[in-house]
Amino acid sequence: MPHLLPPAGPRRTLALAQFGNSVGDGAYYVTSALYFTHVVGLAPTRIGLGLTLAWAVGSVAGVPLGRIADRRGPRGTAVLLALATGAAVASFLVVRGFLPFLAAACLYAAAQSGLAAARQALLAGLVAKEDRTGALAHLQSTLNAGLAVGAGLGGLALSAGTTSAYLAVFAVDALSFLLCALVLLRLPAVAPVSALPGARLEVLRDRPYAVVTLLNTVLLLRMPLLSIGLPLWIAGRTDAPEWLVSALFILNTTAVMLFQVRTAGSVTGLGTAARAIRRSGLLMLLTCAAFALSGGTPRWVAVTALVGGSVLLVAGEMLQSAGSWQIGFDLAPAARIGEYQGFFGAGVTVARTLGPLLLTALLMGMGTAGWLLLGGLFLAASWAMGPVSRWAGERRREPAGVPAPGGAAARAA
Repeated sequence: MPHLLPPAGPRRTLALAQFGNSVGDGAYYVTSALYFTHVVGLAPTRIGLGLTLAWAVGSVAGVPLGRIADRRGPRGTAVLLALATGAAVASFLVVRGFLPFLAAACLYAAAQSGLAAARQALLAGLVAKEDRTGALAHLQSTLNAGLAVGAGLGGLALSAGTTSAYLAVFAVDALSFLLCALVLLRLPAVAPVSALPGARLEVLRDRPYAVVTLLNTVLLLRMPLLSIGLPLWIAGRTDAPEWLVSALFILNTTAVMLFQVRTAGSVTGLGTAARAIRRSGLLMLLTCAAFALSGGTPRWVAVTALVGGSVLLVAGEMLQSAGSWQIGFDLAPAARIGEYQGFFGAGVTVARTLGPLLLTALLMGMGTAGWLLLGGLFLAASWAMGPVSRWAGERRREPAGVPAPGGAAARAA
């Protein structure tokens, strides 16, 4: 089994920073809904509206904040955005109305999106191109470990059920981003790009990369599948026990923590990335078929289908993650890593924002047919990724004699 810890140096320091803020994120994910309801005093519909608006802001903010990371230096930008995220979480401790909550949520979402882009640019500046996918695999394993620890802390707060317990968890979340900022300061500085060729926010004019990002967003619908779609399906359409939701979540996070690095080892370029994503699409189709079989069947059949489908799901997730990391970095111009990663990362926000609505309509509205339609969507997007990424790669090299965005002129800047 490959080492769970990355090699000593910048990669390990980045992993430590990732662990710090993912502990806070895990606690936030577990407790936020009840915190905003019981402590802040908001109605569930207002919480949903506020978070949807906030993440819409975050999806837009990632690109300009990523560009700032390119221009001003990714380490300093990442540190400031980690502090801004911590400040946003800390503000949740005192807000008690919808408009203050909305302002804090928008700051949180924008800072989180920008932090992700700046951290990707920082990794690109500190890790050799051929090692980036492996480094991201280590970070993903670290992320899952941190989420598990944070979820445990959140579970303690839920068990206590007191205002003080909730406030303590949110304070830990805010402190985790302060820790992340302090750890990031230990990294070497990456020189900013003094001048970026082409138009401002060039990524918005890069149609091939936009299509790649769109396809990746479709594939990222697997994220709300585990947290929203599958729990609703288990509770409403199967005879499986509801505690199985927690067991399947633990299965997923543990498998990613243990095997993501090994899975990413086979991805070394655009070709192998496209193959990994094609394989993930087939696995996701089989996943959806297995989950569909769990509806309206005896309990033992439902449990078997759900566990089998969850194993297929985590295998497909790890392949899709490794392939998308490679494609997202390889197609980004060297002088615009932050800007491009900010745009590419918006797919996560869009999937988390719109995914629950789509999955609810498909799975709870259409049942088995909805699962099969979703599986077909995964398969189509995964098989389209190969030719689209080749198109984007060819456009990156054309036309001859005129530098494409991020071509020789960008690398020399």
